Amino acid sequence: MVLLFWMCYDILGILGDVGSAGSYDPPYLPTKCNGDEQDQFPEDGYFVAVSDGLWDNGAACGRRYQMRCISGPRRPCKGGFIVVQVIDFCKSDPCGATLRLSNKAFQAISRFPKARINVEYQQ
Repeated sequence: MVLLFWMCYDILGILGDVGSAGSYDPPYLPTKCNGDEQDQFPEDGYFVAVSDGLWDNGAACGRRYQMRCISGPRRPCKGGFIVVQVIDFCKSDPCGATLRLSNKAFQAISRFPKARINVEYQQ
């Protein structure tokens, strides 16, 4: 059973949950996790605001998710994985996506900056 699990992961690269993602524009401060603190942002600029399903009453703050684009309109996916860090709760209601990525993170996985894409992610 373990061998089958690892073979599927190696061949397909699939292990996580599937959801939707979009980008969100600055200003990124204040956040629900750490208010106006500048040092909450990861150095690489790959951060995310999450919807209610992942927020977990604020316990999501600081969590890191490995993710990749899997589909979307007009074949937006660039390929490859990125790692994002949760810094905020989605500011719009409804959020419109499972995850709202910083512009820099979104551009790393999607060819179209304003598209709504489908992603696979895992903590």
